[in-house]
Amino acid sequence: MPSFTYTARNTEGNTVTGVVAADSQQHVLRTLDEQALFPIEIREGGKASRVGGGKKKVRSTVVSVFYSQFSDLLRAGVPALRSLDVLFKQTHNPILKETLKEVREELASGQTLADAMAKHPNAFNPLHVAMIRAGEKGGFLEDVLARIAIFTERQNELRSKVIGSLLYPAVLMVVGTAIVIFLLVVVVPKVQHFLTGELPVLTQFVFAACDFLKARGLLAGGIAAVVLMLLVPLFRSESGRVFLDRFQMKVPMLGNILRLMAICRFCRILGTLLHNGVPILQSLKIARDSAGNRMLAELIEEATESVRKGASLSSPLGKSDLFPLDIVDMIAVGEESNNLENVLVTIADSYEARTSRKIDLAVRLLEPLLLVGMASIVAIIAIALLLPILTMSAGGL
Repeated sequence: MPSFTYTARNTEGNTVTGVVAADSQQHVLRTLDEQALFPIEIREGGKASRVGGGKKKVRSTVVSVFYSQFSDLLRAGVPALRSLDVLFKQTHNPILKETLKEVREELASGQTLADAMAKHPNAFNPLHVAMIRAGEKGGFLEDVLARIAIFTERQNELRSKVIGSLLYPAVLMVVGTAIVIFLLVVVVPKVQHFLTGELPVLTQFVFAACDFLKARGLLAGGIAAVVLMLLVPLFRSESGRVFLDRFQMKVPMLGNILRLMAICRFCRILGTLLHNGVPILQSLKIARDSAGNRMLAELIEEATESVRKGASLSSPLGKSDLFPLDIVDMIAVGEESNNLENVLVTIADSYEARTSRKIDLAVRLLEPLLLVGMASIVAIIAIALLLPILTMSAGGL
């Protein structure tokens, strides 16, 4: 059996290499897919084969529409090759168009649809490929594609909800900061020359801040930029990601929202995989790699070992303080009734709605706090300028 040397990326974006014995390149792709690895290059006998072509990533919204349309065509009785031809002609995304052309050629050459898609991680992630492979084997591919489309749309909606909710506070923060800097750099210096003598402490503090920005503002900004550049690679490292995940979980209100979002993602991914016939151990592995939080991933790894030994999934989850007790109880009931996949999807639906309401509440609290904070800073600057003027006026009287 020949050996293949591969270069791939894991779900964290890190590059990994290794050697695997396999009958063919398709066998290597299936092996890497089971390990949740995105293949970049595969070598056999010194010959390199690029996988994915180094293409840019296709947006998930575009891929979601493709899955939905592909499912509709298959339900209508259109063969897979003909369906890919139709979708190739209709799509306006150049990256997806090129990807579909290659997938169609690989499918026509005798490969399975899952193997053909696995070569293009820029468009089809391992989660989708695993579900499609199960659908092909079980004869319900169109149903799988429809569920993937719904799953992707739900994830996009939640992501858009978070981004949209944080957009206004972010703009408010930037504009407020710009106004404060403008006051300290432009307005305050013009008044500072007219105010001399014994000044109130608040006025002295504002003048000191103004002098610092004028004299060392660029230096401070440069130091902050350098520190940020040093922190970014640190937080991208494994130890940095672990620290950041643990820190995020401890932030009031934000930590609870992030924890619920990660749990919802885990439940939806695991439930969708199980519903589409993917074995539970493989499903847990994919769900673990897609959790997006190191603490949750470690807990899922413990749960995977528990299931592998024949124990229940809910037992290790209940011992942790990450999972709410009502979710653990629902998972236990799902295991008892042999209806775990539907229970997990129900949990995801219910808690995504609760998380959405929590996000709305957090943003509604954040907006007035930011407004009050910015208004307070502007008021402090105004008072600092008015105090000596009022003092001089009182002394003149």
